[in-house]
Amino acid sequence: MRFIIQYLLVLTLLFLTSPIINAALYGTKICDSRDLYCYKVKRGDTWDKLFTDSKVRDIVMRINRMNTRIHPGMIIAIPHDLSNLNLLEWSPMSAQISPPGKKIIIVSLSKLAFGAYTAGGQLVHWGPVSGARGYCPDIHRGCHTPQGTFAIYNKEGFGCISTKFPVGRGGAPMPYCMYFKGGFALHGSYEVPGYNASHGCVRLFVDDAQWLNQDFTAGVPNVPVIIGGGA
Repeated sequence: MRFIIQYLLVLTLLFLTSPIINAALYGTKICDSRDLYCYKVKRGDTWDKLFTDSKVRDIVMRINRMNTRIHPGMIIAIPHDLSNLNLLEWSPMSAQISPPGKKIIIVSLSKLAFGAYTAGGQLVHWGPVSGARGYCPDIHRGCHTPQGTFAIYNKEGFGCISTKFPVGRGGAPMPYCMYFKGGFALHGSYEVPGYNASHGCVRLFVDDAQWLNQDFTAGVPNVPVIIGGGA
């Protein structure tokens, strides 16, 4: 019995100290600002109920870097003025960079965002990301998203799945995956939670992954992907 109690205490400690459990939602880091306020989610709140306009809802979810459900007690960031919201005006990525000479995707793991740029360096779209969580208990070791300059070398459609996760059987959905280094990919996910939470891939909103896969990179081989910002 004593052994069982000690075992349960260890499990509880591991649970409470898990980087996912203690991860601070992105919205809590930015909500107390000139343009945003902090809202504490109440019982019964949902994204749909709080923001009935789909465009407003989409932008607020992007500001918070999450497409997962909200729960009572959670803090989210909401713009003071919800009228005439413009997606690009809320971008954390630079609106203009030095012309790269070809289309390029830049990922910031600290800003939890990507930016898609034209050959002339103009930002045309941005969206939330979730990179590696740092330590993955299911594989009992650290897990990190590669940082540096890469290029998309293979793409698949909506049916793309992982061959490694869940551990031992694979099959995790990776819709519209775009591989940039070995088994690491940009891909759509319904689990972009407002913090870095993956095994190493870069999770995107599914519609962003589809747009990058089928529109932005269409007909353009080896689109560069630059990843930085620390997990």
